Amino acid sequence: MTFKHIIFDLDNTLYPSSSAMDSGITRRMLECVADFFGCSMERAIELRKERIVHFSTTLEWLRSEGLTDIEKFLAHVHPDNEADELMEQPGLRDFLLSIPVPFSILTNSPHEHADRVLAKLGIDDLPIAVTDIRDADFFGKPWPKSYLAALKKAGTNIEETLFIDDMQKYTDGWCALGGTSVLIGEKNGKPLADDAESMKAAKRLYREMKMQAGGNNQSDRENQSTAPALPGKTIRLNSIYELKGTLI
Repeated sequence: MTFKHIIFDLDNTLYPSSSAMDSGITRRMLECVADFFGCSMERAIELRKERIVHFSTTLEWLRSEGLTDIEKFLAHVHPDNEADELMEQPGLRDFLLSIPVPFSILTNSPHEHADRVLAKLGIDDLPIAVTDIRDADFFGKPWPKSYLAALKKAGTNIEETLFIDDMQKYTDGWCALGGTSVLIGEKNGKPLADDAESMKAAKRLYREMKMQAGGNNQSDRENQSTAPALPGKTIRLNSIYELKGTLI
């Protein structure tokens, strides 16, 4: 298929997961967890590992536990100087300029983080749109609302859009809506548990879209009941640079 648009994740996708920014963001998230529960960092690590497979983000998990000050959480995880942790990526700008279709960014971080990262990477003028977690009312990937907000901002649709991320639960969410995704690298995290509300919402929306597209007879309903859990497709690549010559 010929794609007319690409949506890139930001962190650990446009730059390597080995970056100091990855460990910095994780550490600051764990500090928020430890502060919220009044526990040690060691216990915070254990709690997050146990619970994160049920939630789209650490923020969603903490909100389910009673966190109300979202902006305080975001400000701590993404301080003004966070871009100091990020190394420049030679060749990234030229690579993105060589892509024959427009692209946008979808991130579970706030817009100010995206602005800092894109500026540090020297590519802040290239995306046609940036969708952050506020744009989806804090329903981050893999909640359908996140993907739909990104598609609306970019003026595109899921059939003609390639989605690229480093986390399996986020490519799974895109595929649950019937889209094609690329999973980058080897540190892809764990898929979400079956009880994760975000994935259940994505699968439910896909069924509704199929029904609206004409699946109203008995045969179509029976086919949907036996359809694969993730109707879309995921392709694995080591880095975004492998896109050239394979998918674009």
